[in-house]
This record gives sequence, structure tokens and C-alpha cells, in this order.
Amino acid sequence: MLTNDATILKIKHEVNYEVAKLAFDGTFEEKKDEIPFKMIPGLRPKFRCCVYKEREIIRQRIRLAEGLCPNDNGQSESDNIIQVIGSACADCALSHYIVTDNCRKCMAKACQQACKFGAISMGRDRAYIEPDKCKECGMCAKACPYNAIADLIRPCKLACPVGAINMDENGICVIDDEKCIRCGKCIHRCPFGAIGSKSDIVSVINDIRDGKNVIAMFAPAVEGQFGADISMSSIRTACKKLGFSDMIEVGLGGDFTAASEADEWIEAYESGKKKTTSCCPAFVNMIKKHFPELSGYISTTVSPMCAVSRMLKAKYPDCVTVFVGPCIAKKDEVLDKSVQGNADYALTIGEFRSMMKAKKVVFESEENDTQQASVFGKRFGNGGGVTSAVLKSMEEVGFDTEELKVEKCAGADQCKRALLLLKAGKLPADFIEGMMCEGGCVGGPSQHKSETAFKKDRDFLISEADDRGVRENISNFNPDSFTMHR
Repeated sequence: MLTNDATILKIKHEVNYEVAKLAFDGTFEEKKDEIPFKMIPGLRPKFRCCVYKEREIIRQRIRLAEGLCPNDNGQSESDNIIQVIGSACADCALSHYIVTDNCRKCMAKACQQACKFGAISMGRDRAYIEPDKCKECGMCAKACPYNAIADLIRPCKLACPVGAINMDENGICVIDDEKCIRCGKCIHRCPFGAIGSKSDIVSVINDIRDGKNVIAMFAPAVEGQFGADISMSSIRTACKKLGFSDMIEVGLGGDFTAASEADEWIEAYESGKKKTTSCCPAFVNMIKKHFPELSGYISTTVSPMCAVSRMLKAKYPDCVTVFVGPCIAKKDEVLDKSVQGNADYALTIGEFRSMMKAKKVVFESEENDTQQASVFGKRFGNGGGVTSAVLKSMEEVGFDTEELKVEKCAGADQCKRALLLLKAGKLPADFIEGMMCEGGCVGGPSQHKSETAFKKDRDFLISEADDRGVRENISNFNPDSFTMHR
């Protein structure tokens, strides 16, 4: 996780647990209003100014668990899966600029002279900036000869790689849907837990209770996150105890995507064109929203999640497919109805574990005796893993990859740099692998453990896989039953 505040995570997971428990019991609509009082009993607050505010924030988190927008700040429903809980955001400091102890209260009063809005007054020991009048223009900070005025960029705004976060007139965070790429970096950077994502947890549980053929699809980045003794077989067993019909490794989808993208790369290279990968929805959103002139470079191959979903729907037309992984942007990807056959729902690892807790299901050690993906598909969630899988697939059809150059980008800064070079016609590489999270999907914002913490366990589990090839593997799963293109 990207935050060290265990309190925020505990509250969020406790809300999801209470929601999941009621949903499994079939009493969610009837009893959901009781959750805030169950979690915050009595009159003494646990972590904020009063119990009323704490309960209101929990009410808004319940709305997120229903897949709805918060409504405590007059928000209207929007398609953005990332939302701001206004009552929680109000605890954040309103002033963008603050006067530090370096202020000498000098005779020149340079800061006061520079302010055009009358926001600066002189206190007993230092200058003071009135938040209600400050327009955050920064002229006072530039004018101060002692560098005594600090620019306090809010953590959420600082974390956003595309400048999609601003503040309204009340100092409440506002996300610009037209700029937001749904990467989720802001969520775990907010020290007040004011930013969250809509959840499909209630909808998934309702479909399970209705007896539908609900199939879980676990991201390759999950392998190893629960320890070296918790294999994909262990996860499959847990899924079935929850009521899922089955569990499929999305690493298999990585093999499908690698083979399809390999064919695209070969065609592009032979015709002198460049390509970017398309498996990271946040990276694709960055191109479409901030580099729209480069949209034609995006591979038309669908993501591994979509590939597995299409494979399942070709075999079971009425099935419901549910992706589980550390990615927030996958929740946005499932909303794109222009991509036929994509996953119906996407859950974070934490949301899935809330379902387990609600049903008293625990992971149990099992032999790592089933394998649906090649090692290359399993490594799809690592930075550079997509490139390795695509190059392997190109080599399997006899294409010489020795001269190919790939710009492997893991993280927003690297992605932006590569796209700027491509836009300027100065990219030396033939292809771009774009992954918005540092380290790849294993560094996703909703990871269970940090990449470094579970790397050893992940490497151990993947080392037990056999050496099947990418195209050899997908030949066993009826690849002609569905299309791999958008």
C-alpha cells in the first residue's frame, strides 16, 4: 500500500466487510443504514472531530461500495470510478501557501505588497495568509526575500501525474474527469482517506446469490502476494468457497495478448511504423486524453483481462466475469461498453478479501499443481514483462527480434517522456511498453503487499511453472472462438 496510515485502510476494509456480510445475507438494502452506528457507537469520536462526521463519511463509503458517487458535497453521478468524499476532504488544510518560522516580519512587507487580494496581514511574530482571501497565485512566495512562504501542494494533487486535481471555492478536492486517467495514485496518497473508488462488491455478491455462473479472473500480479505457500490453486479453492464457479489466471490472457500484439508489431515494423502497448488502461487513457494525436499508435489488441473474458463468454455465453487485481484503472476499463465481451466487474484485492472475511473463508496452502499461463504470461504484470512476452511470441514465428528497440516504461514520468518523444518524432525505439505504475502492475495502487515485500515469494511460485511457449499455450484454449482486437 502507498499509505502508512493503517487507520484509513482499516476503516475502508471494515466498511467493505460489513457491506459484503449484509450482501451475502441478502439484507443489505434493509440494514445498510445500521452500519455507521455499528462502526461508530456512542458519542465519542475515534479519529475525527465528532461521531456525526465519522458516520457521515462511512455512509459515503457505503455508497462507493454500492458503485455510487458520494453525495455529501452536492456531487452528481459521474462515470469516473474515482470519487472524492467531501466531508473527509474538508479536514485537509485549505491554504495552499503558508508562512513559516523563517518570516522576519520585515519592514518591506514584500509579501503583503505583492498580494493583490488583501490576503496577507501582519501578526505579532510573522505574516499571516487568510485562506478565505488567498487565490493561491504564489506572488507572495516569489516576493519574500527569506523564502519564508512554503508552497504546500496537497498530497493528492502532488500524486496526480496529469494535473487532474484542483480545489473548489471551499477547498474541497475536485477531480477533472476530462483529465483524469483513473490510475488511482491519489487514493492512497490522501492522508484523510477522502478519495476512493466505486466498487462492484455488492453487484458481484448479488449475482453469486442469484445463482449465476460467476467466474473470477485473477491478475498475474497477484501471484505471490499472499506468501509462497498460497498458489493459484489456493486462490481457486477460495473463490469456489465464496460461490464463484471457477477461477482463471489472467496470465493466460497475457499469452493471448502477447501473441496478438506480436503480430501487430511485426506488421508495424515491416511497414516502418511505431506502436504502443494497450494492456494498461491508465496508459491508454493518458494517450487518449493528453496525447490524442498519438491515438493511432495504440495497439488494437485487447488487454489480458478482456481476452480471458471473451474466451469465457465464447464458451459460456451467459457467464459473469469478475477481474481481481491491484489495479484501479481496470474498474474504468470494464465501463467501456464499446469493447465487447470485456469483464463485467473489476474488484481490488482488498475488496475480494472483504468478501472472504464476510464468508469466513481463508487461503489455505495447496500444491502449485495447476498452470494456465506460460511463465511469460505470469510475468505480464512486471515492468518489462509485456515486452518479454511479445518478443518471445515474435521469435516463435521465426521473426528476428535482435534489432528491435523497445522503450519499456514503468511509471507516469517514463510514460510521459516516451510519449513526448514520439509526438516530436524523436523516439529512437520502435515500440513503447506503457505501464502507469512503478514496477508494472505489481506496483498497482491496491496491491496487498509492496513489490519488494512479495518479490521472493512471487519468483518462487513462478519458478515452479513449466517452460511452455506463448503460442503453444494458447493453442490449448480455442483461440479461434473469439477476436483479440477492439
